[in-house]
Amino acid sequence: MRSRSMFSGLGVMLLFPAIALAQAPPPPPLTPLPPPPAPPGNPVTAAKASLGKVLFWDEQVSSSRTIACGSCHQAASGGSDHRSILASAHATNPGLDGVTGSADDITGSPGVVLRQSSGAFAWSPVFGLNPQVTPRLAPSHINAAYSPVLFWDGRATGSYADPVTGTVVLPNGAALESQSAGPPLSSTEMGHQARDWNDVVARIQDATPLALSASMPAAMSSYLGGRSYPDLFAEAFGAAGVTASRIAMAIATYERTLFSTQTPFDSLIAGTPGLTPQENAGFQLFGRLRCAVCHAGALTSDHAFHYTGVRPADEDSARMLVTHDPADLGKVRTPGLRNVALRRTYMHDGRFSTLADVVDFYDRGGDFSAPNKDPLIVPLHLTPQQKAALVAFMSRPLTDPRVAAATSPFDQPALYSESNLVPFRLGGGVAGTSGVAPEPVALEPAIAGNPSFTVGIDGAPGGAGAVLVIDESEPATGAGIPSNGSFARQAITLGGAGASDGFGSVTLAIPDDAAMLGKTLFGRWYVDDPGAPGGVAASAAFRFRIFGPHGSGLSSLTVGTAPSSLRLSIGGPNPFARQTRVNFELSRASRVRLGVYDVSGRLRRTLLARPIAMPGSYSLQWDGRDDAGSGVAAGVYFYRLQTERDVQSARVVRVP
Repeated sequence: MRSRSMFSGLGVMLLFPAIALAQAPPPPPLTPLPPPPAPPGNPVTAAKASLGKVLFWDEQVSSSRTIACGSCHQAASGGSDHRSILASAHATNPGLDGVTGSADDITGSPGVVLRQSSGAFAWSPVFGLNPQVTPRLAPSHINAAYSPVLFWDGRATGSYADPVTGTVVLPNGAALESQSAGPPLSSTEMGHQARDWNDVVARIQDATPLALSASMPAAMSSYLGGRSYPDLFAEAFGAAGVTASRIAMAIATYERTLFSTQTPFDSLIAGTPGLTPQENAGFQLFGRLRCAVCHAGALTSDHAFHYTGVRPADEDSARMLVTHDPADLGKVRTPGLRNVALRRTYMHDGRFSTLADVVDFYDRGGDFSAPNKDPLIVPLHLTPQQKAALVAFMSRPLTDPRVAAATSPFDQPALYSESNLVPFRLGGGVAGTSGVAPEPVALEPAIAGNPSFTVGIDGAPGGAGAVLVIDESEPATGAGIPSNGSFARQAITLGGAGASDGFGSVTLAIPDDAAMLGKTLFGRWYVDDPGAPGGVAASAAFRFRIFGPHGSGLSSLTVGTAPSSLRLSIGGPNPFARQTRVNFELSRASRVRLGVYDVSGRLRRTLLARPIAMPGSYSLQWDGRDDAGSGVAAGVYFYRLQTERDVQSARVVRVP
């Protein structure tokens, strides 16, 4: 069949005669995407790819047992992070100035709470005891196997060296192996401070594969068949041994099976046109505007680095950090556009939330300039119809239905972090000097045999004594600090200073005891605080269940992401004069913001804004005052509760 040139100039001249751009040489003909190449030293095999898939989705690889590679890379979000939502506190890195809410904020990926090698939480000057956020948006892992270098700055090269010995294992074609060796050691993404590969290998060696996943695709379950990681490594590599290089090679092999070649665009390349008139107009315009110079070929990427004016070049040195060439300041790698419409945010800093925003950005010629700005980034003066056509072309025609539906090979097991295995926050608590009760931080799995189940406390007086009590019954408040706990009672001195900046944590071992499976336990922190009733402030209580591999030992279990992550109850009393109370529940750990608005939609009072909140029940009081401390007028108001996925509102009336 005759090959097709990528973009026909005549079609767009007829459709968009107002565009006056210099004629460019015609691009080479489009050819179908072949399977991505593999380095000779790491050929693709079914056993190795299956092992890599298990490792990619196993949250136990992280120090906290709460983050997997797949936490940040999911097919239904186009291979990017479904949690990365513009302006969401849980996914915001403050950028170069270190201040959130400013122009250089970055939408990144939530990672782990900063922690020491002992398991104890460490205080992050930026994120406190909240999960840290990466300083760049997670790029798609789908079709990543075609790129000769990876990461936005290209620091993962084709030469892969064993991270333990430094010996070059794969001299070329191994960018995926190089990339996969980074996140497990990052104290922001998956690791703890000073983590090394010996720690990662030991963790995998001893873990039950995917023990935290309560459900998984049938093919994955059949592949595991109750085998251990050493068994799986021996099968995949032909000899026993779990090593750092083998972990990287297995994950890379799995990613080489994730190539997306069943889009309408692929049918077009094969000579079977199937685009709508608007999509075809956008296809032609894409070439005429020379978008295809950088987003080139069937893959829609030239694998090169460009500064396009998203932000000032010196905010993120990007490629220059690798090459040390000033000409590379601010340049980032061209992302492919396949499945781009599924992504939640765009650009390396997650600056835009829709494809229409991206088109507007390029239409105005970028937002900033520098001597090395790509000369193709100039104002385009597009009409609304032209912009809509470009968005239409980048949507359905570039979307593989298998990716959108997360079906094989893009399917996945359930994640612990999206199940009801996560500890659940209960109501209650006793406020101290700050006027707010301390907050428990418990996000890690209480799986039998976990030697490092860490529970933190935040928002208490710095330097105060604190006691964590965990018992089979909910520890009570109002009678001082309990003298014992059936599971644990540990005292610590809090770090930090001030009435509400104190923090600390306790790391416990969950016994590997079958008799403990299914047991429900309750925890609460108590803090010495002279400003609290009886001199003791108390956190909200929390509840968790001890479970076995794959959720065994539990009579009921919810897996996956609930359709709604919250439930808001109407305030009471309602109407109210002096105060009213708002109750709500979160079904999973989430960013949460609760505000009071007047009938014009103006925010009058922020009752709660937390980058990450435990699943559970919450109760807050509104005293009828605004954020400035002034009483609001009588009338109708609305509570608005928002997480990264859901928004709910309830009506309340204030009377004189």
